[in-house]
Amino acid sequence: MPNAPDAPDALNPRRWWALGALVAALLVLGFDTTILNIALPQMATALGADTGEQQWIADSYTLVFAAGMLPAGLLGDRFGRRTMLVAGLGIFLVGSVVGTLVDSAALVIAARVIMGLGAALVSPLSLAVVPTFFGPEERAKAIGALSAAAALGMPLGPLVGGWLLDHFWWGSVFLINIPMAAIAMVVCLFLLPESRDPAAPKVDVVSTALSAGGLSTLVYGFIEAPHRGWSDPLICTMFAASAALLTGLVLRERQAVRPMLDLPLLRRPAFLWSAVTATLVSFCLLGLLFVLPQYLQAVVGYDAFGTGLRLLPMMGGLLVSARTAAPLAARFGARPIIAGGLLVIAAAAFLGSRTQVDDGYGMTALWLSLTGLGFGFGIVPAMDAALGSLPKDREGTGSGLLMTLRQVGGALGIALLGSLLADAYDDRLDTTGLPPGAADVAGDSVIAARLLAERLHSPELASSADRAFVHGMDLTLLVTAAVSLAAAVLTALFMPGRGARNAQETQDGPDTEAPAMAQERTDARQ
Repeated sequence: MPNAPDAPDALNPRRWWALGALVAALLVLGFDTTILNIALPQMATALGADTGEQQWIADSYTLVFAAGMLPAGLLGDRFGRRTMLVAGLGIFLVGSVVGTLVDSAALVIAARVIMGLGAALVSPLSLAVVPTFFGPEERAKAIGALSAAAALGMPLGPLVGGWLLDHFWWGSVFLINIPMAAIAMVVCLFLLPESRDPAAPKVDVVSTALSAGGLSTLVYGFIEAPHRGWSDPLICTMFAASAALLTGLVLRERQAVRPMLDLPLLRRPAFLWSAVTATLVSFCLLGLLFVLPQYLQAVVGYDAFGTGLRLLPMMGGLLVSARTAAPLAARFGARPIIAGGLLVIAAAAFLGSRTQVDDGYGMTALWLSLTGLGFGFGIVPAMDAALGSLPKDREGTGSGLLMTLRQVGGALGIALLGSLLADAYDDRLDTTGLPPGAADVAGDSVIAARLLAERLHSPELASSADRAFVHGMDLTLLVTAAVSLAAAVLTALFMPGRGARNAQETQDGPDTEAPAMAQERTDARQ
């Protein structure tokens, strides 16, 4: 008799090798997350990109990433998770090649769209494989390893990217992705066994279009509103269109027998509140990573490599907490660890909001370390709890929904916090005495203002730009602190404790799949 599918450690002795393949894949994505943030100031200078275009360079990736993960989970379940994961790495590689060849902000955004499509296949399928190959007692370790891989990629991005930017042109930050993606493809092909869910539904093209359109119009409205005005007809139209498209998506998916957007999973409290926590943490972290490199380079004056070095305290805190979160959650339960991590993020953001223009790096290093520590304690137990609450026949769609919510949170973090920063900067910037054209240039971004001040030999303009940017950064950090504090309270009040989750698992039963499907899944794992 074949082994039961609820004992994956007995089913696949190669599971740790498979985890190594997933680590290689996520290392590429983690690397690319921060290398772009380091490159944005230099890109803005070379391409003449204003704050809005910089937001689109960052958000076009996360937006396609978010919209593409819903069908990605289904594609992996239906055609094979390894096959789709390798395909995603190949698409990511193609986007990186395009990024090395272009010479305008619009074409960089196009390259980022291609890379986001590839990443949309890689990220949710990496998570979907975890409950397939690992039992509950090992799942947290696997998630911790994947989180550590993403965390390790983050400091490598600024360091390698900073060195490249100091010695080569800005397109080299895309060039470095090519060998990394190629290596990850080879590793996955040789080390990762194939797995699939033969009962997975087909990808719904209409639902995919509704989700992509709804998210695109929503983020577009948030990015362009500071420049056009919140009451501008185009902005109002974008928000209305987003509401209509996303409402249509929900209504369509509620009628589907096997929906792409698996909304019934949100009725499971453990999944719902873990997903809310992960989304809000991503909102805070990606919004912070959009703002901070500009401060370190444009205001403080570090070069790209120096900026990468000074982001290491955050990555160090993240590596520590990613390693220790799982055993702490196993001992005390996920809820207090997650809530505590969110409180640490809130405290770190509040400390950061006290930053002044002439402050040294010491305080920045402190709150960056705390931010990384809180992020690991928040995200690892939340992801483990969410994946642990998924029925076995909905691992792909559930992982896709979870990662979609996370990426939507990240995209909105960049859009909302970036827009708040742009508004505050523009309000505080003193352009008295400048010609209208020069004033408009200075108002585009702090980088543009510093370059203009250098050409005009105007230390007053440079000083005003620095003060205005730090004021905007402080406001964004206060909002980040408030969001983290609210998330901590919601987690403490509503996230089920260990007893409630065990009761849900008992109610679901050890395996809700039909015997034939269970046997086919067992064969796929082996």
